[in-house]
Amino acid sequence: MALSDEELERYARHIVLREVGGPGQARLRAAKVLVVGAGGLGSPVILYLAAAGVGTIGVVDFDTVSLSNLQRQIAHRTVDIGRAKTDSAADTARAINPGVEIVGHRTRLTPENAASLIGAYDIVADGSDNFDTRFLINDSCYFAKKTLVSAAVTEFDGQLATFKPHAGEYPCYRCIFPEPPPPGTAPSCSETGVLGAAAGVMGTLQALEIIKEITGAGETLAGHLLIYEALSARFRKVRVRPDPACPLCGENPSIRHI
Repeated sequence: MALSDEELERYARHIVLREVGGPGQARLRAAKVLVVGAGGLGSPVILYLAAAGVGTIGVVDFDTVSLSNLQRQIAHRTVDIGRAKTDSAADTARAINPGVEIVGHRTRLTPENAASLIGAYDIVADGSDNFDTRFLINDSCYFAKKTLVSAAVTEFDGQLATFKPHAGEYPCYRCIFPEPPPPGTAPSCSETGVLGAAAGVMGTLQALEIIKEITGAGETLAGHLLIYEALSARFRKVRVRPDPACPLCGENPSIRHI
């Protein structure tokens, strides 16, 4: 379906990009992206995907907005305190672009619902804040053959990676981190703190990589880990290869289902 006159005007700065153009914008409109977590990472992901014209954006989050969220979770406002984050983020995204569909999934991602939720989308953005959910997302994406763009932020530092072992000789999340750390050994951001703008940087980069995966622009980040150190304004890109001993995607996997 051709882009409307309104879409041609709204996305004009995309369409003039040789790497995107009209065909790339049409692919964005047809895409379905699931964002897990509407917090410090998920907020900029949701808003930039909406602004970019991604046709369907699913948002998984079970929490409500609190005052301490507002330092970094830019999809929510002071008046949204107490509201479901899925509702608040949806309202903000629709205010930016009423032409996209925002689907709220007010629930925890669990082994019981992960396959059905992830299976309904093309690409998954992991903006979660705990290791159990991260591993569940990775494993579910692997079995569903879905591309996963994952970001993490702690204090002043962030990491970003794209995982799509179904599309070539690329690693999965477990190739880097085989198992979750023991309970109680990984402090939360409420204990260590996190610079709000650092979360914004990583979430924005996450949205950018999703847009690249949809449009085919540039080079995929798959097979690499991007590390950002805010205090030194430094980025490092590390090559990551598939691990033959990976319990999920290795030669003798021990994980065969969720």
